[in-house]
Amino acid sequence: MLQRCAGALLLGLPLITLAQNTPPSPAADASIEQRLERLEERQKELERELQQKDAKIQELQKQHAPQAAPSNPTLPAASSQNGTAASAAPAQGTTAQGTTAQGTTTAASVSAAAPAPHKTWGYYTPNLGFKVVDTDRGDMNVSIYTYVRYLNQKDLDATYTDAFGNVKSVQQRQDVQLNKVQIKFLGWLLDPKFRYFLYAWTNNAAMGQGAQVVLAGNLNYTFNKYVTFSAGITSLPGTRSVEGNFPFWYSVDSRLMADEFFRPSYTSGFWVRGQITDTIKYQSMLGNNLSTLGVSAAQLDNRFNTWANALIWEPLGDFGLGSGDFEDHEQLAARLAAHYTRSTEDKQSQPNTDGFENTQIRLADGTVVFTPNIFGPGVTINSLQYQMTAADLGLKYRGWSLDGEYFMRWLNHFSGPGTADLSTLYDHGFQLQASYMLVPKAVQLYVGGSTVEGGTYGNPWDFRTGINYFPFNNKVVRWDTELLWLHKSATGSTALPYPVGGSGFVFHTTIEMAL
Repeated sequence: MLQRCAGALLLGLPLITLAQNTPPSPAADASIEQRLERLEERQKELERELQQKDAKIQELQKQHAPQAAPSNPTLPAASSQNGTAASAAPAQGTTAQGTTAQGTTTAASVSAAAPAPHKTWGYYTPNLGFKVVDTDRGDMNVSIYTYVRYLNQKDLDATYTDAFGNVKSVQQRQDVQLNKVQIKFLGWLLDPKFRYFLYAWTNNAAMGQGAQVVLAGNLNYTFNKYVTFSAGITSLPGTRSVEGNFPFWYSVDSRLMADEFFRPSYTSGFWVRGQITDTIKYQSMLGNNLSTLGVSAAQLDNRFNTWANALIWEPLGDFGLGSGDFEDHEQLAARLAAHYTRSTEDKQSQPNTDGFENTQIRLADGTVVFTPNIFGPGVTINSLQYQMTAADLGLKYRGWSLDGEYFMRWLNHFSGPGTADLSTLYDHGFQLQASYMLVPKAVQLYVGGSTVEGGTYGNPWDFRTGINYFPFNNKVVRWDTELLWLHKSATGSTALPYPVGGSGFVFHTTIEMAL
């Protein structure tokens, strides 16, 4: 019993700590692979300590074991049933030491009558799932992410007019959707420095459109804390929300409109990340295009010149992963980051759907720039150069948080019929968000808003306020309820709570599980 209690205590301590401080990563740009590696190292250390404790406990039990009970003709022999040894209770009035004590159960019979201990295997790490394989040749965690959303857009205006005078309809939805299911397999193989992250995900709200069931992932090798080299599919680190901190945002799987409008998306390529100093980190990726979803290899151009970078400075120490001060920093934490993205895009490489994670290059009124004749009769853009910079600032202190980000985008070097006279298209915008943990690790209030300054093509904006409830005091399960106010939204999709061109109120409430 003492051995089992000690083992449970030692293995339980890291899980209790993780549950109270999820997520455990020290930096906003830390990836799932890095966090899992640190947790595994700690787990192995604790297992070694447990083995040492077990050996000491067993030695103490041998030293203090009671004398064997003398033979007693009234005690039946032990029997074995289903592979488990069991002994009957001694005759009434006889103890294991052969003394008379009416109604007293012997130590031997208590041990024999006790149920077999419940056997467990593996362990669970919040947001990284369950350990299902653990060998000296590699390991595997399985994790699941999903959420259910009720959405009500019935207060939106039924139509909107774009910058070119075209009247377009807005679908006013009211439905419940299991929006996304993502199943992740992650771990190391042959060498703990060589890691894999493979996953399948669905965009159920957009089923019937292309690329809504995806199998993807990446392979990674960590040379040291300064360089990790990766290949596969990941998000281009062009803004803060695509640095690798999904799903730890204020709203469930939903960015503010300006971020969604300007940001790059997911693509295939090579990238490196790591530390420059203890307070400065970097990410840099070279990829195929701005968004690989819905685009086959045959549609890609052969330039391979999509490049995105992030430089993050945390001058006051550990900032934490994601938005909001769930960690409850006792000292002020801050981050300052700069991003730059460049890509040559053509209309074939642009997804023909509005599916989640697809980044279609739009004007501020929501019009896709590759739409024929929007800039005049016979004018069609076949390709262009996209450049975007972003800078963000974040502060966290005692449950309070403040986040701001500024975006600038240039579209130029157009090619296609009638494009010779087109000048550079420039947009800029910003977003601002704030939150407070009303109840530490349980209830969070937040507000946010953003705008896109598109000149003659419009100046859309949005505002939101919401509340997050974490019933288990960690980020594994949360209930998010949010009210949005839109004005001519510059972007949107069926997977997001807002549509292109939407004006008016939107309400949605979502239950999320990030196993």
